[in-house]
Amino acid sequence: MDFKMHEYTHAVVGKVVPVLRITDRADLNDARRQYDCYLRLLRELNLEVVDVDFDYSFPENILLEDIAIVCHGIALFTKPSSSEEDEMMKILKYIMEKDLGQTVIELTDPEAKLLGSDVLFTGREFFVGISEASNEAGASAVAEAFPEFPCTPIKMPKSARRLKSYITVAGPDILCVGASKEAQELLKRMEREATFSYQTLTVPEDEAANCLYVNGTLIHRAIEEIPDSFKVFCEKIDFARRSICFSELAAISTGLSACSLLVRKP
Repeated sequence: MDFKMHEYTHAVVGKVVPVLRITDRADLNDARRQYDCYLRLLRELNLEVVDVDFDYSFPENILLEDIAIVCHGIALFTKPSSSEEDEMMKILKYIMEKDLGQTVIELTDPEAKLLGSDVLFTGREFFVGISEASNEAGASAVAEAFPEFPCTPIKMPKSARRLKSYITVAGPDILCVGASKEAQELLKRMEREATFSYQTLTVPEDEAANCLYVNGTLIHRAIEEIPDSFKVFCEKIDFARRSICFSELAAISTGLSACSLLVRKP
């Protein structure tokens, strides 16, 4: 593996107002506190955090994962699902190209459907979960944007959500996968089609499967949120780990991967 594939210089994130109104729901305040901890941790891992003011409400303005797939100096942008997302994309495209030196590619095939939460990059190859949200034409767009890496479409089970809700990268050539029927079915399909071999770390709770592996450190959720899986991380991972609470934000997204676009500036 090219270990630099999981080394990043910047994290592009959505900016939120300093203080929520006193009338806001308690769970929004909790979500904001969790997000602040998330950003603090990214900075501690030597990432320069690029706060982007989208002028939209929290927490929708911080869920960036589905908007773009960023890898190897290229940012592939998906199609906007609303006028707000279209505006977000325009701002992000400018930042990616002008400030971070990425080559911007837009999804132009009218038949293509693609969400970033369905796209898993292992460091060696891409997998794209195929469902109503992301289709074969979308997977082909990923393959064309990143021709130096194999790209394999993987059919999602009918009851499944996004691919990265069940499987993410937990370390060099390590896939973290949930223990549910859907997660294990996806893993088997990926193993049959994969160009390369991987170790697998199976966690009892599917919500623990969405991790971030950043600059040599595994980020996963806190013990109070994933008690059984936390034990697995402690027993099986022999390199740097950090854990944070993420329950409120995970409830409206795939999890830890949803709230930033990780970039390595040339």
